[in-house]
Amino acid sequence: MKPFIPSKLAEVVFALVIAYFGYLHLKNAGAMGGMVPDYFPGDGKIWIYITGAGFILAAIAILTDIQKVLACYLLAAVLLIFVFTIHLKSFDTNPSGVLKDTAMAMAAILIGNKK
Repeated sequence: MKPFIPSKLAEVVFALVIAYFGYLHLKNAGAMGGMVPDYFPGDGKIWIYITGAGFILAAIAILTDIQKVLACYLLAAVLLIFVFTIHLKSFDTNPSGVLKDTAMAMAAILIGNKK
């Protein structure tokens, strides 16, 4: 049976969402810099800029099918790092960060595994 919604449409929507998150990281680096844990070296804004650029590059890789598998696996790794370094400590009061980033990491893995 042919799928009702083609998986390529889901990939495009996912890539656009990831690109938008990248844009938000670049736009709001000053405000988001305080969320970076203290044990990360350097200024938190630098990590936010790096993350934003990585999100945008991952979205481009998904949309163009250039190094898509690598980009999806790296995106999943970054999202899971966010879960364990940023969101997990506030899971009991606000589980949405853990759930959102875990779900997006799993979606990235599924897209990366798609042939």
